[in-house]
Amino acid sequence: MRAPQFSLAGRLGLIVGVDVLLLCAIAAGLTAARLPPLTVFLVSALAGVTLTAWSLSRFWRPVRATLQAVTDGVRSFQENDFGLRVAVTGDRELRELVLLYNRMADTLRLERSEIYQRELLLDTLLQGAPMAIFLVNELDRIVYANSAARQLVGGTRRLPGQSLDEVLATAPRPMRQALATGQDALFTTTGEEAGAQEETYRVVQRRFLLNTQTQRLVVVERITPELRRQEVEVWKKVIRVMSHELNNSVAPISSLFHSARLAAGRPEQAHRLDDIFRSIEERVGHLRDFLEGYARFAKLPPPRKEVVAWPQFLDGVRNFYPFRVGGEVPAAPGFFDPLQIQQVLINLLKNAAEAESPAEETSVELEPLPGGGSVLRVLDRGKGMDDEAMRNALVPFYSSKRDGGGLGLPLCTEILSAHGGMLRLERRAGGGTVVTCTIPGALSPDRARA
Repeated sequence: MRAPQFSLAGRLGLIVGVDVLLLCAIAAGLTAARLPPLTVFLVSALAGVTLTAWSLSRFWRPVRATLQAVTDGVRSFQENDFGLRVAVTGDRELRELVLLYNRMADTLRLERSEIYQRELLLDTLLQGAPMAIFLVNELDRIVYANSAARQLVGGTRRLPGQSLDEVLATAPRPMRQALATGQDALFTTTGEEAGAQEETYRVVQRRFLLNTQTQRLVVVERITPELRRQEVEVWKKVIRVMSHELNNSVAPISSLFHSARLAAGRPEQAHRLDDIFRSIEERVGHLRDFLEGYARFAKLPPPRKEVVAWPQFLDGVRNFYPFRVGGEVPAAPGFFDPLQIQQVLINLLKNAAEAESPAEETSVELEPLPGGGSVLRVLDRGKGMDDEAMRNALVPFYSSKRDGGGLGLPLCTEILSAHGGMLRLERRAGGGTVVTCTIPGALSPDRARA
């Protein structure tokens, strides 16, 4: 027959009951021996304390051992060790506690294994990604970087734990400036800075909370091959558009010349010649304007640099589009082709106006470059650019506007490149766009004094 099972409370009550009976028996025996009452009390109390201490020690020994084992197991959880198991022994309450601990350890170990496998898979995918990926904490320290990120900064050293600014110290200046903004941006590095041919990159930056701490995800993607592929497709489209436009103009002109020849041979129709020649002139003028738009982009003349005073230059541009000047205008003059840089600024202000940026929210900022040259920055509060527009903004003939020709920003890029500078696009915090134009051009000492 199976022995009855007692709970902890039942065992404790049984022990107390047995101890009380034994004490009563001891007291009765001492009383029967006719000992003084005080002696009976002291002997009974001493025997009771000794017996109770011994009984409780025997009672708590397995409980203490089980609790100590569970405590050690919970401490191992803090060190991500979920392999410790506790033997299932003791009373029903202790067995339930041990079984619960073991099930929890198994669950945590399984979840830990699944998380590790997912992290391993994610790390494998990120390490093979073609774009550079940085994860930066609140202290601007790199928490994670994939292999493309190490290649981007020109080294094979371990990046986690290092400051992002220190890692980018040897990177091209446009890259450092784009990452410092904390916003999405496009930038181009020249062949001299990149150590190779000219390259265009797109920067995507996002902030999020991870373990109650703010983290910054930085993705730098080289989009030069994509831009070139799109340029080829765009040029094919341009050729088709030009062929269509030429055919639409040449065919009517040919027909009009035929009509003019017939009218010239018939005196009664001579009055039609003026209308015919006027129509021919209109078609030729339309075709000329159409071709000149492409010629301005395809045949940009070399810049004719000269000393330019910034206040007069900005006043001349304000006649085309209103804007306000942010900050102070540099006292030192610039050295560039005023007509070409004026065209750049007009195009950027035109884009801001077409993006519905209020004139009072459209500003132009100027900043001198160390060693000569200037940084010209146009800030607006327009609609901004979505991801597709940001990705294709520098592709010739791409436009997100209904009537846009797609030559504005590419033409600006060509003009700045001819000056040895560059253009950078980025989203403006709070809405809008920021376009940064670098215009190198150190003056000779004689011209600077002049």
